[in-house]
Amino acid sequence: QRQLVESGGGSVQTGGSLKLSCVASPYIVSRFDMGWFRQAPGKEREGVAGITSDDSVTYYADSVKGRFTISQDNAANTLYLQMNSLKPEDTGMYYCAAGSWVRPGMWHTPSSYTRWGQGTQVTVSS
Repeated sequence: QRQLVESGGGSVQTGGSLKLSCVASPYIVSRFDMGWFRQAPGKEREGVAGITSDDSVTYYADSVKGRFTISQDNAANTLYLQMNSLKPEDTGMYYCAAGSWVRPGMWHTPSSYTRWGQGTQVTVSS
């Protein structure tokens, strides 16, 4: 049984928007620190955004600040990533991840997370 299931990916043109969702098993979103990562072909997986379990702190990669917003709905056990003003360089497979006690300076590191979804593809064309 998958604990994290992403959806919402698709193909958009530059400047478009998408909202990704990650439905989690009960209590994961409220008890774990969560993150969104992406991986483009031939590149390493990189942290895009993170959020603490109590929803009090959010983190963003410099490349997405001001364009992406991470949020969570504990009652719905769902993590979101609102992506606006999309660029071709945002193209990649997007994954949500859950980790326990992720250090603030390590939110962008894949090894900080122990649970992963299967990913959803985002393609931005110019």
